Amino acid sequence: MLVLGGYGGFGSRLSRRLSGDGFHVLVAGRNGEAAEALARKLPNAIGLRVDRHGDMADVLANHQPFVVIDAAGPFQNGDHRVARACIAAGIHYIDLADARDFVGTIGALDDAAKMAGVCILSGASSVPALSSAAVADLADGMSEVRSIEMAIGASNRATAGASVASAILSYVGKPVRLWRGKRWQDGTGWHMLKRESFMIAGKPRLRRLVALADVPDHDLLVEGIPGKPAVVFRAGPEFAFQTLALWLMSWAVVFGWVSSLQKFNRFLLPLQGLTARLGTARSAMVIEVKGICRGAMLARRWTLIAENGDGVEIPTLPAQLLTRALCDDRLCAGARAANELLDLTEFRALFRDLAINDAVVEKSYMPLYQRVMGADFAELSAPVRTMHEVFGDGGAAGEALVSRGISLPARLVAGLFRFPTAGHHPLHVSFEENNGIERWTRDFSGQLFSSHLSKERGHLVERFGPFRFSFDLTPRGNGLSMEIRKWSLFGLRLPLPLAPRSTAYEWSEDGRFHFDVSIGLLFVGLIVHYRGWLGQTASCDATPAPRHQPVPADSAES
Repeated sequence: MLVLGGYGGFGSRLSRRLSGDGFHVLVAGRNGEAAEALARKLPNAIGLRVDRHGDMADVLANHQPFVVIDAAGPFQNGDHRVARACIAAGIHYIDLADARDFVGTIGALDDAAKMAGVCILSGASSVPALSSAAVADLADGMSEVRSIEMAIGASNRATAGASVASAILSYVGKPVRLWRGKRWQDGTGWHMLKRESFMIAGKPRLRRLVALADVPDHDLLVEGIPGKPAVVFRAGPEFAFQTLALWLMSWAVVFGWVSSLQKFNRFLLPLQGLTARLGTARSAMVIEVKGICRGAMLARRWTLIAENGDGVEIPTLPAQLLTRALCDDRLCAGARAANELLDLTEFRALFRDLAINDAVVEKSYMPLYQRVMGADFAELSAPVRTMHEVFGDGGAAGEALVSRGISLPARLVAGLFRFPTAGHHPLHVSFEENNGIERWTRDFSGQLFSSHLSKERGHLVERFGPFRFSFDLTPRGNGLSMEIRKWSLFGLRLPLPLAPRSTAYEWSEDGRFHFDVSIGLLFVGLIVHYRGWLGQTASCDATPAPRHQPVPADSAES
């Protein structure tokens, strides 16, 4: 086994693991002295000076390893030259890449790999290999997955190496393509901050401030899971100030002052090293899958907590498992991402030798409108009821006709709430549910405005910034009406006679969801009136999500 970067942060751990499995290991990299120093500490290992950009063909011809494992990185903006050299030499290849484009394009080598009879596997790391195995386990039996949220919180004592830091800085402040609301849209790298909790019964809870990271899962899980779910992956270091500092720096990229933060890598690593002895040796990972299982809405949450600094072992485990599978002739020839090749039970067998624990919890869910309306919800027509069965993530598209008040006060109020301009618009609505609170984002020809909906004291409460409006949901025909009961500003209750004159009706017609919403103010008149229709953006697969298993080798290739 030849391990490129075999003396580095992850590579050295992988070299030790493979050596412990009884494999002969070639510890390789550009620093021959470091490679030899580690090799002397391992049984059945030798050190080699190898430049992946130069003499790979000669090294492979001279040493003929069974598999080359690239643990060097960074893989962002990298190419597949090492994989191509392995195909030419008839040698299997695995990498620890978590770069979205690098992993996503490995399939271009599939035909050549099959002709050579070798496996070319990319992404044998925490993402997408372990994350996909966990998602497959959580989605087992679900006919439709609505959303997948993932986060990793690193230990501060597991100081990131240069390649890891460079990988993170490559996307900070840059657009990150996400599937949300049943359509592709752009987030911003290291934005979408969230305070994440990692909890396992009997273990102290961890809390980390995490931010949007760009990983292969944003493509692979969207396309590979029934329901085409929304996928969001976040990551963060142990200390919140580190996350916030990088978030602040990201604005230099957003505003175009610098093209990338990668050039600052040499300054950030020494600064991070100053705090390396602080904090804990605890790392964690969490994945929450929300979907439909036998007609019920279920949220399953998998949490992993690593103690004693063992979290840094996790990115090496997929490569160890895949190397074993190759030696046992359990994988087909070809080039592909490593996201559907391993089962969570295989990882748990390795966790037992480390200070790593994992657990799954499951919760059922009832839609917000059903909780507010009670038994009346079941009496709604199917299009209306379906539109309000918001869980995890969803989207709908249609058309709307908008009218606006023309007085100056009406225009000012409409602008304050970012209501759409008058005219006929294509309309898209994104639904996002988190802990029972829904966020509706309405897109009228690119003009967006959002509100948050929740239940309070039996009412539906809609929040626009500091304004909160409480409604009764009253059945009407085959749909419902929303009737305002109170309103407040910054928590201060305001007189009901001064509340906006709001009429909102929803019904079904011709099998589609229809709406008619009019908002006005006393002494001002009409603010906005929009009406139209929406249809669910469906992308469901009726087949329950299977547990992913290693692909057996064809008899002709054995």
